[in-house]
Amino acid sequence: MSKLVIVGTVAFDAIETPFGKTDKILGGAATYIGLSASNFNVDAAAVSVVGGDFPQKYLDLLSDRNVNTDGIEIVKDGKTFFWSGKYHNDMNSRDTLVTELNVLEHFNPVVPQDYKEAEVVMLGNLHPMVQQGVLDQMAKKPKLAILDTMNFWMDIALEDLLSVIKNVDVITINDEEARQLTGEYSLVVAARKIHEMGPKYVVIKKGEHGALLFHNEHMFYAPALPLEEVFDPTGAGDTFAGGFAGYLAKTEDYSFENMKNAVIYGSTLASFCVEKFGTERMQNLTQKDIEHRLKEFKKITQFNIELS
Repeated sequence: MSKLVIVGTVAFDAIETPFGKTDKILGGAATYIGLSASNFNVDAAAVSVVGGDFPQKYLDLLSDRNVNTDGIEIVKDGKTFFWSGKYHNDMNSRDTLVTELNVLEHFNPVVPQDYKEAEVVMLGNLHPMVQQGVLDQMAKKPKLAILDTMNFWMDIALEDLLSVIKNVDVITINDEEARQLTGEYSLVVAARKIHEMGPKYVVIKKGEHGALLFHNEHMFYAPALPLEEVFDPTGAGDTFAGGFAGYLAKTEDYSFENMKNAVIYGSTLASFCVEKFGTERMQNLTQKDIEHRLKEFKKITQFNIELS
């Protein structure tokens, strides 16, 4: 069984959308990535940090989904990272109300010994030097290193970010971030510039408008599945990344053709994530649910046309 290392936050979120609001609930990039990747029967390990206030039941939830938690450090006298946000009516924009780094401020990741030769590493959204610190701990170069990042790190740690980008195979960012990173409005031109920074593959997420995959001169587009209800977009990008990484770790095929399938799986899983608040929908997802939605995806994206 292929091994997957997942690095990112395991956290508390408090979310408000036009459809309701929550108190502190389970969140964090590594949580969403892990729950998503767990649908592919891979040997995954989460590397993160939490405080003494973090419930054991949440760690058990990850363990029950075959996500190894040995790499999640527990700082007994510390508090877990907390984020609170409020989404606008269009659900595409949000305001951050509270960010408390807490134990994350001094986080030094430690990859469990059994996972230092993992074939795939998924670097969730964290400080670029934390991401690089994980790559430095690997006993050998992973067959696939995937990096997710955001505009915040472009604002405050651009040189560090560019340094770690050189060392990964795939980068996943949204369209706004791709434009900021490159200074290019055209996403095709932006992807080409990001290729020149190091990654062989560039995935540009466009939220409710799907995702683009670039590799040299090749391009692939996957739409997002139109949904009747979207309750909470939090974690959708991380869920996409978890599906993408989990599928590739399972199949052990890192070609452009197979990455197309990975993008579809990532989009499919992200479509479930937004249907409930936080991780609720991902906790109860079944293979039957996934297969049914994949068939829906296939139905809306396939057509026959006669070319003269």
